Amino acid sequence: RNVVEMDPDVARRLFEEGAFLVLLGVPKGTELGIDCKSWQVGPRFKGVKMIPPGLHFLHYCSANPPSHGGELGPKTGLFLSLKPREILLANWDPKIEDLDFSASQNEEEVQRIRSNLKDLDPFLGPYPYEGMRKWVSLTDHLKYELANNLQPLSGRVCAFSEVIPELQLRHTKDRAEQPRNDQACQSMKEGLDRLPKMKEREGTELRFSAIPERKYPPGATPAEITRCSMDFSYALETVLEKNYSLQPLNVLGELQFAFVCFLLGNVYEGFEHWKSLLSLLCRGPEESMQKRKELFLGISVLYHQLGEIPPDFFVDIVSQNNFLTTTLQDFFQFASGPGVDGSLRKRAEKFKAHLTKKFHWDFEADLDDCAPVVVELPEGVKVD
Repeated sequence: RNVVEMDPDVARRLFEEGAFLVLLGVPKGTELGIDCKSWQVGPRFKGVKMIPPGLHFLHYCSANPPSHGGELGPKTGLFLSLKPREILLANWDPKIEDLDFSASQNEEEVQRIRSNLKDLDPFLGPYPYEGMRKWVSLTDHLKYELANNLQPLSGRVCAFSEVIPELQLRHTKDRAEQPRNDQACQSMKEGLDRLPKMKEREGTELRFSAIPERKYPPGATPAEITRCSMDFSYALETVLEKNYSLQPLNVLGELQFAFVCFLLGNVYEGFEHWKSLLSLLCRGPEESMQKRKELFLGISVLYHQLGEIPPDFFVDIVSQNNFLTTTLQDFFQFASGPGVDGSLRKRAEKFKAHLTKKFHWDFEADLDDCAPVVVELPEGVKVD
């Protein structure tokens, strides 16, 4: 169906240059998707053809058979970089309910698949090209090298982190020293304290940039701490210098990576990191805006992301504490400052007008004018 609707020249080019994902043994009923589109796998499915070369996100949920309820499991995803005409081959491993790509390393096996592509063709679904523009707008700053550095060492982005107890408690003596669980708790806190402390299994955690908890430099005066609590320039520069000193625009790639993990991979941690990075970018401008014009012109990244969030999601999560409106209000205020480049000011004004029209957000309201700024002082610092 997609090929019929596609421009014939594009279809021919993708047929000649497109990559192939040959996925053998994926059980019927599995929900599988690439980039912004997903579908339920039928009995004849053996992969995807005509994939535009470049970065892609493959994601899937295994399903119970209909006789056992047919429920879908948590989502697993991975970022791939595909070359023209490349064949990536994977077999479904029913033991771990995951794709095993080790067959792609077997040159003989890949060549056998290549010589059989004609027979395989009816079992390969065409890449959902109608979603390509959307995918590119969500990842235009995200290169595969960056995505690979940010995704877990396991190579899998999982909707639910794999956790293990911090203490293994292998011996009876170790267990005896732990709080008892055979008596009623007197309070919620006591109940939580009794639960074993958990940590993510090594290699399964997303490798996001660490965002400094303290947004001010060491030895800062109370006045500097107050300023840094309103303008996050210091914290933003710290993140950029530590992670992206050579390519500062990669921080926009990380923002896109976090958003894709959340939107398509169902990873809530991606949403939390997206919010933290967004806060730095919107509240870190006074100094940074003058120093890094190109970075802030990248606000169009957010324009495309907000277009993809389902409207009811704003009510449930994004607009808790008016997160987006207050954060963006600060950004628009900084962007209208006297030292700001004219092209950046114009882009910010255009973006503000778009958001006001689309979501009926009021950026002119004095949301926090009367609210005190809560500032965390370092130990030993006193305000007279």
